[in-house]
Order: sequence, then structure tokens, then C-alpha cells
Amino acid sequence: MLVKTKAIVISSLKFQEKSLIVKCFTLSNGLKSYFVRDAFSSRKASQKIAYFQPLSILEIEAMHKNKGTLENFKEIKTAVPFQSIHTDIVKSTMVMFLSEMLHYSIQEEEKNESLFIFLETALIWLDHHDEISNFHLILLLEITKYLGFYPDISEIDLPYFEMNEGVFTLFHGLSALTEHETNLFKKLIDLKFDNVQKVFHVIERQILLKILIDYYSFHLDGFKKPKSLDVLKEIFS
Repeated sequence: MLVKTKAIVISSLKFQEKSLIVKCFTLSNGLKSYFVRDAFSSRKASQKIAYFQPLSILEIEAMHKNKGTLENFKEIKTAVPFQSIHTDIVKSTMVMFLSEMLHYSIQEEEKNESLFIFLETALIWLDHHDEISNFHLILLLEITKYLGFYPDISEIDLPYFEMNEGVFTLFHGLSALTEHETNLFKKLIDLKFDNVQKVFHVIERQILLKILIDYYSFHLDGFKKPKSLDVLKEIFS
């Protein structure tokens, strides 16, 4: 079936010497993997590979056989030409980390239009703003709304956040955050991308990042800690 859709690049993996396997989150069909033959061998190789940088937003035409095998692109073009994401070292490190998080988080091959639109809107925001130190934290928390484990904030005034249940509680159980960690987490829940105040210190952001990665680990089977995490910490230290 020939499909025309927007797609966000989640990962690309070199296959043998000349080809690529590209995983995309598509607007029309959710997660899809594509085989790009001779990606490294043509005269336009650098141009072709440039399409598949982490979290690039593409407009694709592709043959979808929907048999659980690798699909094939027919046409590719850039849907949103980023101005700064792939050239700014902080932003490019951030999207590399976030693409890894998404690689381990989006596991179902099913359409999730609302998540796609949220990610596209967030990436465009990132491309056009400079105060981005909390962007990855806000994004990771917001994504849990679309993956089904956003914290239950109906009892947010209680002192501890229970990671396993995703609720605020009166008691400090085994998988609960400390009171200090819970207060940081509450601050994060209130934040929006446009909030430019210096809300967190470097150490507090690192604590929150660990909390979020642990929270994902509690709620997603097979979730792995991103390899690019240390690079991200280095950039923000």
C-alpha cells in the first residue's frame, strides 16, 4: 500500500557497508522501520543521510506492506527544515538523547496522532527558542500523557510521590521519592516550555532527569537507560 505521511526519525542504524535501517514514528501508522539501500554509496549520499538525523521531521511516500518486515521509501523530503537543532551542540545533544528515550518508549506499531502532533509542535518550539535547559524534562513528563502513565495529580498536596503507582501519597513507601525529590517533581509538573525562569539548579535538573528515567523504567517493559545520558549531563554540567 502506498502511503504519504509525515514521519519523525527515531533512529538510524548502518546496515552492512552501504545501507541504513531507519526507524520512524509516522503520523499515519505509528512506528515503522524502513530499509534504505545504498545510503552511503551514491553521489548524493551526504544529502540522503542528512534526512535521517535524530528527530528530523520528514514528508515521506512509502510502500507499507504491513507484514512486520522492513518497509521501503519511495520519496523523502524535509517537512520542517530546522534552523538550529542539528547545528547547536546543546540542542543536537538533547535531541540525540530524546530520540533514544523515544526509541525505548514507543513500542507499539499503532497510530498515535496526538503524540505525533505534540512531538512535532515541541520540536518546532525547540528549534526557535534559546532558553531550553528544562525542555527535555518537560517533554519527557508530557510524553507520559500519551503513553498512559502520566502522574495522577488529584492528591498532589501529599508529601511523597509513589513511582510504581504514579500517585502522591501520605506514606514514604519503597518506590516513593523523598520529600525533597517530590517537591522538585511537583515544580516540574507545573512547568511549561515558555517558562524562562531559572527554576532549577544543575544538580536539581540531574535529580529530575534520574527520576524521569526511573519512572519510565517502572512503567515500560524492556526500557533501557539511554547511552547518550552521560553526554547530556556533560553538556548541562
